[in-house]
Amino acid sequence: MGVDWQVTATTLYCEAVAHEVTVLVYPDWSVKCTGLNKYRNSDTSGKKLMKKSAGCTGIDCQVVTGYLNKLKSEEAHKSAGSGSLK
Repeated sequence: MGVDWQVTATTLYCEAVAHEVTVLVYPDWSVKCTGLNKYRNSDTSGKKLMKKSAGCTGIDCQVVTGYLNKLKSEEAHKSAGSGSLK
């Protein structure tokens, strides 16, 4: 299933870190989340950010997978619709 975009992103509220994060999805369906970088992988951000990191579960979280599944569904519907036209 090919997509006609290079990258897509959205900003969503993440309950785990109690802050907005940006989720990026690439054409190969790989994902990145700014919350993961900011709240989970940072050791120089101070105690406040490290405390929030305890709730971050990585890119398998509901925020990331929900957005990814939404995009895959939209692409499947787009592909199905274009295939029925003759």
